[in-house]
Amino acid sequence: MHSETTATSKQRVHAADGAPAGDAGGSAESMRRVAVASFIGTAIEFYDFYIYGTAAALVLNEAFFPTLDPVNATLASFSTYAVAFAARPIGSVIFGHFGDRVGRKSVLVASLLLMGLSTALVGLLPGYGTWGIWAPLLLILLRFLQGIGLGGEWGGAALLAVEHAPKKKRGMYAAFPQLGPSVGFFAATGVFWLLSSALSDDAFRSWGWRVPFLLSFLLVGVGLFVRLRISETPVFAKVMEAQEASKVPTLDVLRRHPRELLLGAGGMVVAYGLFYTATTYCLSYATGTLHISRNTMLGLSLVACLFLAAGTWLAATRSDGAGRRRLILAGSALAVVWGLVLFPLLDTEQPVLVALAIGGALFCMGVVYGPMGAYLPELFGANVRYSGASLAYNLGGVLGGAVSPLVATRLQSAFGSSSVGWYVSAMAVVSLLCVLALPETRERELA
Repeated sequence: MHSETTATSKQRVHAADGAPAGDAGGSAESMRRVAVASFIGTAIEFYDFYIYGTAAALVLNEAFFPTLDPVNATLASFSTYAVAFAARPIGSVIFGHFGDRVGRKSVLVASLLLMGLSTALVGLLPGYGTWGIWAPLLLILLRFLQGIGLGGEWGGAALLAVEHAPKKKRGMYAAFPQLGPSVGFFAATGVFWLLSSALSDDAFRSWGWRVPFLLSFLLVGVGLFVRLRISETPVFAKVMEAQEASKVPTLDVLRRHPRELLLGAGGMVVAYGLFYTATTYCLSYATGTLHISRNTMLGLSLVACLFLAAGTWLAATRSDGAGRRRLILAGSALAVVWGLVLFPLLDTEQPVLVALAIGGALFCMGVVYGPMGAYLPELFGANVRYSGASLAYNLGGVLGGAVSPLVATRLQSAFGSSSVGWYVSAMAVVSLLCVLALPETRERELA
């Protein structure tokens, strides 16, 4: 009996240090399962989110806003795109509340279901020509629900990896959910590229663009199978055991961690700004203004996505030794410079230079984004970590992601493409200053 008590005590101490304990056991097999679950879930949810961005840049303006002139139709399409970013902080509050009170695992299952079903229904939604004004209104509703679902996804996936990982490997394991956007974007762009290549333009605009959305039905099933096989994180299990769960986590974050929340959100601005400028806006700009073919731009975006994955993995895995803050600052500083060369390269219309322009921007984004998987969770206490990390992450999305395509469209039409590059550099400066005001966190205990 004494030996059992001693073993249990040691197991709890191990969990308190942020290392795997309990069902996870710290075994290679259990950590692989956690890594796969956090990676696959974010890859699927970001695939769902990104196919909307690609469709918004290529076809949704015609399908749902055919009565508007081309510029205003594009702005309307991007506005429905921005709706999800406004919804994401709401999702952070809702899912963060239950994630900090009920547990990480069950909330991740719910967010995956909401995101997947909302996405699939976009593929079934009739266009303006069939349902009139109801079509764009329902599109906005489904996009809003997408945002709610994604608002609860990232924080839970990051915590799933970080709270299971040994202290000295938190950055490495957090790299797996951080690779989700790279793979999700690659898959979304790849599916659109295949359909665009295989179908006539009329077929693509008529029904082909719906196929990527309908695939979400299948992907949700895969994601649920993987996520239902993992255990609750040992750090949260300890919070529940000690009866330390927050009653209203979001209020506790606002009261106890306002500085971390606002500066963490500011640190994320450049990652979002780079991504959505280099992908959604540049895709629309290159095909609409520069008249580069749709297939060419989708193919170049696939190549550029490899730069994002490389930057994410490199910075996330190095952050355990070099420090999260140092690498995020380096990525932000590099982004200040790259914002000034992004559009001069793009405006050459040379495929190699266009790929370099977008790939360089996404590499800078990856260097910032990779360490954030561990950095944001480490800024907050265990009983409010889901709410705090999710809210900081998604508030950064409102500031950097929701408005970027809209601002870029207006700036380009009024002042030319170089003004968009200055806008990107300005967002990078904001993030640089915010992270400078935050501490290094890699040596912090999670419990």
